[in-house]
Amino acid sequence: MNKFLTTVDRSIRSFAKDEDGAQVVEYALIIAVVSIALVVALRALTTGATFNTFINRVNTCLTSTACT
Repeated sequence: MNKFLTTVDRSIRSFAKDEDGAQVVEYALIIAVVSIALVVALRALTTGATFNTFINRVNTCLTSTACT
């Protein structure tokens, strides 16, 4: 029983020290903030019709092979 508790204790300590998951979340948040900033900047630099045209072209390029 003592060996089992020691193994559980080591596993819990290892899990508590593991920061890989936290780094993934941090990178995801950075990507989200940068993406939002890019959308806001593009919207500010273009008129409504131009921005919508740009978004439609990006959507077409990402979803089909007909990218112009």
